[in-house]
Amino acid sequence: MSAASAPSRPSLAARAPLLVVLCGCLIAMLSFGPRASSGIFLLPMTAEFGWGRDTFGLAIAIQNLLWGVGTPFAGAIADRFGVTRVLCAGAVVYAAGLALMAYSSTPGLLHMSAGVLVGFGLSGCSFNIVLAAFGKMLPEKWRPLSFGAGTAAGSFGQFLFPPLAAGLNMTIGWQETLIVFGLAMLLIMPFSLALASSSAPARTQERQQTIGAALGEAFRHRSYVLLVLGFFTCGFQLAFVTTHLPAYLTDRGLSIAVGGWTLAAIGLANMVGSLGSGWLSSRMPRRYLLAGIYAARGVAIAVFVLLPASPAVSIGFGVVLGLLWLSTVPPTSGLVMLMFGTRYLAMLYGFAFFSHQVGGFLGVWLGGLFYERLGSYDFVWWLSVALSFASAAINLPIVERPVERAPVPQAA
Repeated sequence: MSAASAPSRPSLAARAPLLVVLCGCLIAMLSFGPRASSGIFLLPMTAEFGWGRDTFGLAIAIQNLLWGVGTPFAGAIADRFGVTRVLCAGAVVYAAGLALMAYSSTPGLLHMSAGVLVGFGLSGCSFNIVLAAFGKMLPEKWRPLSFGAGTAAGSFGQFLFPPLAAGLNMTIGWQETLIVFGLAMLLIMPFSLALASSSAPARTQERQQTIGAALGEAFRHRSYVLLVLGFFTCGFQLAFVTTHLPAYLTDRGLSIAVGGWTLAAIGLANMVGSLGSGWLSSRMPRRYLLAGIYAARGVAIAVFVLLPASPAVSIGFGVVLGLLWLSTVPPTSGLVMLMFGTRYLAMLYGFAFFSHQVGGFLGVWLGGLFYERLGSYDFVWWLSVALSFASAAINLPIVERPVERAPVPQAA
């Protein structure tokens, strides 16, 4: 039998979808962990080098912004050439950023390492690329729960890494901890091989589009624009809490360990929240799910700020916020796929994520800026509450149906 007539071998996703999901989840866990631990390094680095919190906050703000800037481009490359090259390159840049951060004795070096290198590294190897690969590779019945699983795996990284970072800081030092985390990022490279076939060509029933045409179609689509705008709040809140919560709790008389365990509680609870959100995404209107998540966040933050500080209140807040933490991701990515299909999923979700990261930039930067100007984080906490209810309202008018396109011409 000739090679041309030989039957093609089923893809790895068709033969072993669970293995694809497992490897993707391990990548999401590894890439999200050090990023979620950034707040653990704020106090030791600012104390050693005499910086203000605004200096450290600006570095993490740059990281969030460049993570967002790089994600659509990384997504476009992954859509065209597959995700393995993108994941490997991202892992190397991420590892280099963490290693250089350990030796960043000036604000400029900190902004280059923790900001530029880690930000661009994340754009190539974070859960965004993994979720897009799941959408392309996996059978349709696997997609909703795989989106939740990939997001939950990132949350497990947030559960695992902050207390690990706090413990290692006290035993081997913060610089050595960053080196260890950098080496751990290189494990992403072998796991990425399971996602090597995610560059499958577009299905024949999907209209072939250029990248420019796909972008024009998306940004003329009102529901996509509303989705992108609402996602801004998610990034603002997540980045602010991740970076400034440990220091905020210390200011209120609690130990840095409570901050680490609160971030861990967010990550652990988010595993439940993300899986639940993935399950609900296929069973109820996604716009209502998103609106409910944002509104509930606003209530949770307001209650936390008003209650007296204690370990129980802090960790309880972590559990509640964790249930709502990345639970926005499965319905958001699901809506992008529903509207536009899978052909440019990584890129179009990447632009939604860019809005998320612009919010992250402002959340981290304004947190440090207002702390240095006002001596507290109160203004930014209440701004987060206001943004929660604004995003809840923005998501309600979204129309959940595929974009209208002319029929694909049939071959003669």
